[in-house]
Amino acid sequence: MTADAASDTLDRVFHLEGFRDYLALEAGHSANTVASYLRDVRRLASHATARGAMGPDGLTATQLREFVYALKDLGLSPATIHRQISAVRTYFKFLVGEGLAARDPTERLESPKRWRTLPTVLTVAEVERLLAAPNTDEPLAIRDRALLEFAYATGCRVSELVSLKVQDVLYEQGLARVFGKGAKERIVPVGRRALGQAALYAREIRPRLDRGNGRGVLFLNARGTPLSRVGAWGIIKQTARRAGIAKRVTPHTLRHSFATHLLEGGADLRAVQEMLGHADLATTQIYTHLDRDYLRTVHRQFHPRA
Repeated sequence: MTADAASDTLDRVFHLEGFRDYLALEAGHSANTVASYLRDVRRLASHATARGAMGPDGLTATQLREFVYALKDLGLSPATIHRQISAVRTYFKFLVGEGLAARDPTERLESPKRWRTLPTVLTVAEVERLLAAPNTDEPLAIRDRALLEFAYATGCRVSELVSLKVQDVLYEQGLARVFGKGAKERIVPVGRRALGQAALYAREIRPRLDRGNGRGVLFLNARGTPLSRVGAWGIIKQTARRAGIAKRVTPHTLRHSFATHLLEGGADLRAVQEMLGHADLATTQIYTHLDRDYLRTVHRQFHPRA
C-alpha cells in the first residue's frame, strides 16, 4: 500500500473528513486551528493504529494516557501537548455526537499543567538530612523536629498538621486522627520515630509554651498559640536551608515525598489513597506519573540501547 493510500485509509477509518467539516462548519474554527487539530488527531490515529487499534471506538482512557506520555517523550512543549489534548477532546466530542463512538475516554485525561505544578520530591537521603537538621539543644528545635517527623510520617496536609490536637495522637496504637477537607476524619499510621519525637515534644516542651491559649492543639508557636500554616511553612523552609537542600521544600513537598516513597517501596495505590485522604483514586495516581518519569530517567541513563 502506498503512503497516500495508507493516509486515505487512516482518514476514512478515523472519520477525519467528517471531523474537518465539523471543525470548520459547526464549531467555526479558523483554518489554522482546523489544520492543527487534524494534524494532532492524525498523530493519535497513527499511534493507535501502530498498536493494533481498528478505529477510534476501541480507544481506552489508558491508551490515551500512554499517547500523552509518548508526546512528552518526544520532547514536545507543555503548550503543544495541551493543544494536542484539546484536539483529542474535541475529536471525541464530535465522534460521540455523531454516534461514531459509544463513549468519551478523554474525561479524565490530564493536561501538562498538572505535571508542571507537581512539587519537587525529596530523595530518602534528603529527607534524612532534613529530619536531622534541627539543633535539638534548643527547645523550639525539638518542636520543629517533631513537626517534620510527623509531616513525613503521615503525609498530612499543612492545614491538617497545624490543627492536630494533643488527644489526636494515639501513641499506644501507633495512629493519629486527622481531620481533612470538609472536616472528614481519617486514621493514619504513625511510625515509631515520629511518635517518639512527638511524645518528647508533648512532654517536655509543649507545657512550657502553653499559657492557656493553646486550645488543645499539639503544635504551638513561641507565644503559646497554635502554630499557623505560615509558621509551619517557615519552619520547613528554614530547616531545609540548614540541611543544605537546594530544592524548594514546602509542607506539600513532604506530603509528595511520603506518597512517592511508599509507592516506590511497593505500597498499594489504594492504601496510599486512604492515608492521603484523597476522595478519588485518580488524584493519587499523579504519584505514579512521578514514578514513571523516574523509571524513564534510569532507563535512559543506564540501558545500553536507550
